[in-house]
Amino acid sequence: MTEQNDEKDRNIVISHISEADAGEVLTVQRAAFVSEAAIYGSVDMPPLTQTLTELEAELRSESGLAARIDGRLVGAIRFVEKDGMLLIGRIAIAPDMQGEGVGRTLLDHAERSSNAQVAELFTGSLSEANIRLYERCGYVEHERVPDGDGTEQVFLRKNLRGG
Repeated sequence: MTEQNDEKDRNIVISHISEADAGEVLTVQRAAFVSEAAIYGSVDMPPLTQTLTELEAELRSESGLAARIDGRLVGAIRFVEKDGMLLIGRIAIAPDMQGEGVGRTLLDHAERSSNAQVAELFTGSLSEANIRLYERCGYVEHERVPDGDGTEQVFLRKNLRGG
């Protein structure tokens, strides 16, 4: 799968993540979630505390896609299909590539690779840029779950197959 982003005159190459990509994925994930840690005032969040061994195991049990530009891994998305729903998680974009369409491209490819009727993802209630991106991509807020610290997990859904 290859997607060209003519607006930025860059070639974004989308491929399946393998266990061999784990080190690069973890590096991008940690860099991407530092800004989230700043928003929430805590580095104690799974994308930042996950170990390489845990990530390797996750990549063996879930599907995922990587985005590369000129061979450099600039983004990753992981997902699993369960009970007719595409559950999307850990969208991580290298900080210098955020806002360049990488996340939108990864979401689109993940959705198109699935046979699910509905896709669901979540983010924190203070992650306003993430919520705006997901809404621009057609996701609609479905539920808010309190985290007990004054914030909430915001679950968003998108119908993928009409209906």
